[in-house]
Amino acid sequence: MKALALALFLAGQAWAHGVSGIDTANFNAQVRPQDDIYLAVNGKWLDTHEIPASESWDGAFKELRDLSEARSRSLIETASAKKDAVGNERKTGDLYASFMDEGAAEKLGLKPIETDLQAVTMLSSRVELARLLGGWQSGNVKLPIGLYVNIDAKNATAYLPELYQSGLAMPDRDYYLGKDARFVKMREAYQSYLARLFHQAGYAQPDKRAKRAMALETKLAQLQRSRVENRDPQKTYNKMTPAQLAKLAPKVDWRGFFTAAGMAEVGEFNVAQPEYVAGVAKLLQKEPLLNWQDYLIAHILDGYAPYLNKAMVDARFDFYGKALSGTPEQRPRWKRGVQLVESSLGEALGQLYVAKHFPPENKLKMQELVGNLMQAYRQSIDGLSWMGPQTKQAAQLKLSKYMLKIGYPEHWRDYAGLEIKADDLVGNVKRANRFDYQWQLSHLGKPVDRTEWGMTPQTVNAYYNPSQNEIVFPAAILQPPFFNAEADDAANYGGIGAVIGHEISHGFDDQGSQYDADGNLRDWWTAEDKARFHELASKLVAQYEAYEPLPGKHINGKLTLGENIADNVGLQIAYKAYQLSLADKPAPVIDGMSGDQRFFYGFAQVWRGKMRDEALLQRLVSDPHSPEAFRAIGATSNSDAFQRAFAVKPGDKMYKPEEGRIRIW
Repeated sequence: MKALALALFLAGQAWAHGVSGIDTANFNAQVRPQDDIYLAVNGKWLDTHEIPASESWDGAFKELRDLSEARSRSLIETASAKKDAVGNERKTGDLYASFMDEGAAEKLGLKPIETDLQAVTMLSSRVELARLLGGWQSGNVKLPIGLYVNIDAKNATAYLPELYQSGLAMPDRDYYLGKDARFVKMREAYQSYLARLFHQAGYAQPDKRAKRAMALETKLAQLQRSRVENRDPQKTYNKMTPAQLAKLAPKVDWRGFFTAAGMAEVGEFNVAQPEYVAGVAKLLQKEPLLNWQDYLIAHILDGYAPYLNKAMVDARFDFYGKALSGTPEQRPRWKRGVQLVESSLGEALGQLYVAKHFPPENKLKMQELVGNLMQAYRQSIDGLSWMGPQTKQAAQLKLSKYMLKIGYPEHWRDYAGLEIKADDLVGNVKRANRFDYQWQLSHLGKPVDRTEWGMTPQTVNAYYNPSQNEIVFPAAILQPPFFNAEADDAANYGGIGAVIGHEISHGFDDQGSQYDADGNLRDWWTAEDKARFHELASKLVAQYEAYEPLPGKHINGKLTLGENIADNVGLQIAYKAYQLSLADKPAPVIDGMSGDQRFFYGFAQVWRGKMRDEALLQRLVSDPHSPEAFRAIGATSNSDAFQRAFAVKPGDKMYKPEEGRIRIW
């Protein structure tokens, strides 16, 4: 424990570089910011840093996640060691203890999932299959149709259950259908992995079973929409009654499905991808029952493998870690244990985290930052040359109704009904999943609870929720290099200020702009303004699609459009907010850097990161965020202030003529 405490202390000191808040030790003096702001700020680190063998990536975000993880470990192990611990503290300690007991997992083997495997083996009809798919919605098994409770996109005061495409173990349908040799290689690795699972579980003909499971999974992939198509909230809103669903996807026992899922009395559903559900309905009838059994057995083994014996844990890591992500070594067991506690008892752990690691003054400083950013956004809307007065008025109304959440929830989740046993790992996983699913069901028929959070306080991230028109900043991200209470404001506005501006702008990106001030999916634009907005957005698509992070693999400008808009606008708004914070006073020169230069250095340093090629391929296919380097250079290249701060001129690699800079909000 002393070693861990020392590590936490050193991590907390890692950014104590003086009042500038800029880590100049990572600078590459051979690269001018006028040519590449990202390499200029992070080049030395990129040249010398090795990604840890147990990780697929590393960087500024990862360092904060490591710190949050280590802090969480300390809290959990303290709780686990307490003989008199009760309530949430007891549950977090016991859940962690059940995961850390490798000997018990080895001794039990596959016994904890025998009943699940038998349930599939004993399936004798399509009716039973439909009921099993409904009843297992709360489990740890990927199923061809997913079901969860969401806010009704067109009635933000009510909840609505949603059916959505699911059932793929690999990151995206491209891994099943793509002709790129890298995808072909992954398909071979995945089928070999499934065969290994069947073999280790004692099933006859493991290769044939794996082939059948893979073939069915590929058919699901062929039915699925692309991630770009799923970014359109109008296309994914298709409210239906059970009768309409039965007409769309006939010959499926939907009554049995929803009864088993605990939704027998629900009268309306959103079907996010109707053509997919209709296609799955046909597969449920046409595919031999044996194929469905092999598919489900494979997914049971895959889903519970992290909580079983070493042979199963290693098999899963060899595919997801080594083959799919390029990671040489398994993460330490304690890290995986913390991850389980986080996913199962997130707010219970969060309550412990906030009490120790989030001082009240941090919240006050954040509120001041957000206030300046909101003022800058209001001014930005008023100054838009491409938007008319009617749409500006609606945009200002939406901005005025933003809800701000900082640090942690007002009300914590109650885990009193969740049973956790220190000697029952798989049982704990199942009960935690069921508990969370029942919590979802408990929302049905009630008004939307706007105090709930979608992230835990110890999560290093932030988000905008269009249905509640809210921006949320968990406690764990409010640390250096994003936010340093001891540093000059320039680095903070370039770091956490741009992150805040990023989240604010999501309400006005190509997706968020389709929701009104009250969170309803409704068109509030004039036709002319919408056309001008899409014209600007198309230019941003083209800019990012020109970037090639991997040989032959460019950024998908349409998939990443919302995040790229947010990066560009967030930077612009953060800079305006920084100027407001100066109150017409000149910024000090610190360590030879002007205030504006420190602002952009602060922005570039938060995107410091490295990623293994296999993990980068996953990101390019499935992640709506551009890789870190292009988040830094993409946004700064469009900034007038950046061009001025570094006297960028024609011939410099980051130079863009004024008429070529893309300015949206």
